[in-house]
Amino acid sequence: MAGASTAQAHRLARYRTEFPIFERQIYLNSCSLGALSKRSRAKVVELLDVWESRGAAAWYDVWWQALADLRGGYAGVIGAHPAEIALHASVSTATAVLASALDYTDRPKVVTTSLDFPTVVYQWLAKRPLGVDVEIVESRDGISVAPEALARAIDDRTALVATSHVFFTSGAIQDIQAVAAAAHQKGALCLIDAYQSAGQVPIDVHASGVDFLTAGGLKWLLGGTGIVFLYVRNGLVKELKPSVTGWFAHGRQFAFESRSIEWQEDARRFEQGTPALAAVYAQLGGLELINEIGIPAIRSTVSELTEDLISRARSAGLKPKVADDASQRSAIVMIPAANPAQEVRRLAEAGIVADARPDHVRLSPFFYNLFEDNGAAIEVLAS
Repeated sequence: MAGASTAQAHRLARYRTEFPIFERQIYLNSCSLGALSKRSRAKVVELLDVWESRGAAAWYDVWWQALADLRGGYAGVIGAHPAEIALHASVSTATAVLASALDYTDRPKVVTTSLDFPTVVYQWLAKRPLGVDVEIVESRDGISVAPEALARAIDDRTALVATSHVFFTSGAIQDIQAVAAAAHQKGALCLIDAYQSAGQVPIDVHASGVDFLTAGGLKWLLGGTGIVFLYVRNGLVKELKPSVTGWFAHGRQFAFESRSIEWQEDARRFEQGTPALAAVYAQLGGLELINEIGIPAIRSTVSELTEDLISRARSAGLKPKVADDASQRSAIVMIPAANPAQEVRRLAEAGIVADARPDHVRLSPFFYNLFEDNGAAIEVLAS
């Protein structure tokens, strides 16, 4: 699709008007923050109207139901059951609770990779003084990690394999079913960070066999900051008892029992405190769009946009750092640059929003982008 005609529009182009940012600029930075939709804004206004009219009385029916709706919405995105979903404010808090629930006595080792977002590994690096051993599997090409290299690192001392569905450093898609199988073969558990993939790449947690998965609204789920989820496989829920917790984890939280903990019977035992309702409502608006379109349709369109962007970059003499196989590419395209921050400023001067990462400019098209957005960005970067 090199040099796709500017008159050509993909089938999801009609949704562009849902995102007012495109009235002012070209937005190619969804991997940093999904664009704000009219529906998310409307949902937040709905929250404010209820807050103004009812105050705390809304907790007992409207807002409590909103939390249940969000758990169900997140479950639908990844093929889970709502009872397997815990809500959190960030991946940091979600993984902190999970890390506190694991027993490292006989299995003190956690395996991760050099391409994963640091938030994931930080939880276990911080536990090194407590005897937790972290092994980081290196990438040979800076794009992906060989499955056999990851499998070799997993042994009978491994408690957990914590890695990504899509690597933030390259946009390469990892085979999470193979990761889960390698972990389980040695009796270890598997945590997948799907923050870079959920919403743009189809996920089926039951089919893949992963034990835990976390993602959230910031990027491709169009929910903004402050709302994520933790999936806990149903068969594990009652086996694990976190030592980092909060009142939402209590099975009778409105009994206000301060002398003992009676855990929730489902994944809510991994929750902490009161969720931020504005973030909850913004995410409900984003999920409305995601569900209306469908992730398979999003994946198809985004793949077209990504391949077009890569083709234009190569034709312009640029060398995007992406997976060799197109089926393993997500909508994260890394363009090598001597001075990424300067290049991002040049794009901004041309009315194009992108982001800088070490030694690269990152472009991340989504279904609301057009082929001509890609052309405009590459024209600036190649000039």
